[in-house]
Amino acid sequence: MEIKINNDVAFAATGTKAFDPDLPSIVFIHGAGLDHTAWTLFNRYYARHEFNSIAVDLPGHNRSGGKPLASIEEIARWLIEYIKTLEIEKTALVGHSMGSLVALEAAYQAGETVDKLVLLGTAVPMLVGEPLLNAAKENDHSAVDMIMLYSHSYASQTGGNPVAGINIVNSNMRLLERSLKNVLYTDLNACHEYKNGIEAARSIAIPVNLISGEEDKMTPPAMAADLINALVKAEVDILPHCGHMMLSEQPEAVHRSLVKILRGNNG
Repeated sequence: MEIKINNDVAFAATGTKAFDPDLPSIVFIHGAGLDHTAWTLFNRYYARHEFNSIAVDLPGHNRSGGKPLASIEEIARWLIEYIKTLEIEKTALVGHSMGSLVALEAAYQAGETVDKLVLLGTAVPMLVGEPLLNAAKENDHSAVDMIMLYSHSYASQTGGNPVAGINIVNSNMRLLERSLKNVLYTDLNACHEYKNGIEAARSIAIPVNLISGEEDKMTPPAMAADLINALVKAEVDILPHCGHMMLSEQPEAVHRSLVKILRGNNG
């Protein structure tokens, strides 16, 4: 699905289903340097289970035009404009990593428009180490290498994918390699500079669900403690043997958590 925002194409995958204003909506927001394809399995599932399932490409990512936006606040405003353009009155926001900060800030800015909030692989603040930031700024491949090393659990590093023939690390590496032309740095720096997370959390009245990987070295579960304490109501799922790239490392475990949250059952 393509719409125009600020004269630029804004793309979202909808699981091959047409947008239906009578259905409840879920907006999926990808992480730094990634795009809508990170959500493919989940996007297709919800599109086939009576939801508008909308996995956006943020500006300057994959099929969306424009330049990558420099702050989490700017990205959140863009996302709210996307939702308004589709005339969605209520939606769930589901964000991974950088996308979790965007979802948090968008819920803060949009108020009652957001009725469910799910944050995967999150931390507030989401500080990024200087070596990674510098490498990304230089568009050096070592930035991708560092992310691959710290974003995956030990099992994933050794090829532990239940889908035969697919290497988790290599697949994620290819996605990030496409974003080395200043996109990855802009995204990482936006995470590093975001300061409004705790204030945003304190203002959000709806229950918030967090999904964290037990072996996440990029955003360890402990780094979400201040965020959890600031939220009015928070529920946390910790996925065992899982790192930061949980959407590809443990898709079934993520799926079951999302079903429990977004559909209210375990089916």
